[in-house]
Amino acid sequence: MNTPPLSAEQEALFRLIEDTREHVFVTGRAGTGKSTLLQHLAWNTNKQIAVCAPTGVAALNVEGQTIHSLFKLPLGIIGSHDEDQSDATRKLLNAIDTLVIDEISMVNADLMDAIDRSLRKARGRRGEPFGGTQIVMFGDPYQLAPVPPRGDELRYVQDHYRSFWFFDAKVWVGEAATDGILDVGSYGADLNIRELVDIHRQSDPAFKAMLNAVRYGRVTADIAEVLNTTGARTPPDPLDGEHPIITLATRNDIVNNINSRHLAELVGREQTAMAEVNGDFGRGDAAYPADLELKLKVGAQVMFLRNDTAAFGEPPRWVNGTIGTVTRIAGETVRVDVEGEEFDVEPSVWEKYRYSYNPGSKTLTRDIVAEFTQFPLRLAWAVTIHKSQGKTYDRAIIDLGSGAFAPGQTYVALSRLTSLDGLYLSRPLRPRDIQVDPDVRRFMASAVRGTPVA
Repeated sequence: MNTPPLSAEQEALFRLIEDTREHVFVTGRAGTGKSTLLQHLAWNTNKQIAVCAPTGVAALNVEGQTIHSLFKLPLGIIGSHDEDQSDATRKLLNAIDTLVIDEISMVNADLMDAIDRSLRKARGRRGEPFGGTQIVMFGDPYQLAPVPPRGDELRYVQDHYRSFWFFDAKVWVGEAATDGILDVGSYGADLNIRELVDIHRQSDPAFKAMLNAVRYGRVTADIAEVLNTTGARTPPDPLDGEHPIITLATRNDIVNNINSRHLAELVGREQTAMAEVNGDFGRGDAAYPADLELKLKVGAQVMFLRNDTAAFGEPPRWVNGTIGTVTRIAGETVRVDVEGEEFDVEPSVWEKYRYSYNPGSKTLTRDIVAEFTQFPLRLAWAVTIHKSQGKTYDRAIIDLGSGAFAPGQTYVALSRLTSLDGLYLSRPLRPRDIQVDPDVRRFMASAVRGTPVA
């Protein structure tokens, strides 16, 4: 697989991961190339590596496996007890040199400790964090947070952890388990926190500074005035294919209403492409990387969901997040206009992987256990801010509705844009739209000072 060339700071970080056994947390602002580095690591490492993520779609994006599936862990709060392990699971976990976890900010402290205990048990090294496995984590706590617990789960977390975030897991902060299974002195694993700083998505220093202010919750009146004044413009007509613009909204119902309304406004026959699902891909829309039923018309605004698999040496015709307009629907292809150039798009296959251990070669193998085939397109007059994660847009309408309801939400939305010129606001930003989780602020402040996580 061809991966983009690494920058100097990405290459230095790759060498740290590849040449040492250090536990590394790779973070950085939006657009600094965390995903590029992870992809490069997965395809160029000489170590026995397993890649996982907290959700099914996140695992598909990195061609890995979900954490719960890889470790055979139950959903919900796991607690401090050991989970039963089959012989196959023990052999698999024992073969991993480096465990890579993407979207680590969505992993809660309880699950982080369960990963630690599982690796110690499988590898027979109870007194060593993660049983001696190198842990490499990618993510930005300023963008995505773990799903907050409720009821009894919330009370358990409050009794056992400083916060629900991964960085407050016992394995990092030096607290021993209460069940006597693990050695007291084996906690407090060293975590090497590295922040990528070179932003590739935006080039304007002033806009970068504004995004930083939003990220850290340090928005001044002057910055707010610039953002609100710039955004208070009439956006292009959403049905004008020459100037595609997407709305980033906080809720699914808002997004679905916008997309359904604009699709209905187009003349012509609506056509539906049904996805083909083979194997155990999970159930429900959240498990699928694209629509099970993709409804399209000529003139529909769509977003690509995958990078183009261009021929060797050729530049990609589109990337994940590219916006275009459907110009023709014919059988096995959908023709899409992207900035004046038309491309015939064919269905893509998303492969669901599962790691296993090959006793003959004594290596990890990655097997395809399910496939999802669908056009790599989604209606894109609107998308949720959450699903815009990792995407890049030249222009967007940001609709925060009654207000951002999660820390980092406004930062994620604004940082999708390549420049301030592409910003349109459905209403002015308010002070309560700028939210930063105090636990993230505490952790990242300690990381900057180089002090221990605890």
